[in-house]
Amino acid sequence: MITGGIGGGNTLTGLNFEEETSLMSIFSKLKDYSVSKADIGQEILYKKETVAYSYRKHDLYRFLEYKGVNWREILSKKLLPDDALYIIANNTLFIIEMKSQMVVGSVDEKLQTCDFKKKQYKRLMAPLNIDVEYIYILNEWFRKPEYKDVLDYIISVDCQYYFNYIPLKKLGLPVPEDSE
Repeated sequence: MITGGIGGGNTLTGLNFEEETSLMSIFSKLKDYSVSKADIGQEILYKKETVAYSYRKHDLYRFLEYKGVNWREILSKKLLPDDALYIIANNTLFIIEMKSQMVVGSVDEKLQTCDFKKKQYKRLMAPLNIDVEYIYILNEWFRKPEYKDVLDYIISVDCQYYFNYIPLKKLGLPVPEDSE
């Protein structure tokens, strides 16, 4: 395991991405969780109580507009997240970027942009006093020794990464009772 990275683990206490690429499809399969369409994005429920919202790509900007934030006055260009997960309990927006690679390619350099992007998302959320965290979900390709420097960099700029998995507790979401 690479320092700072976390992978594998119990699929009952987290979100396992090994077989899925859609965050909402993972939530919909977890015990006591369900997903429904919201006015903007998707609503995530735990035991029928709303615990989070998911805003993919342009939905994040629809949410900002709904809240009265003119993103064009803050950023010069949209950043389109794979998923932006707003957790109600901790008032935090988790930008979740899923990166998968099978051969050397452009994803290598994309991993080096998390510091800039996190700062941009923080600027966007500042008018709403919402905290921002930036997380990469990486496939096994990135466990190779040649990624040590970039993975260390991700941690050094206060971003995070996991391999195919995110613990629910890390997000501040409830863990189904019989899986703790």
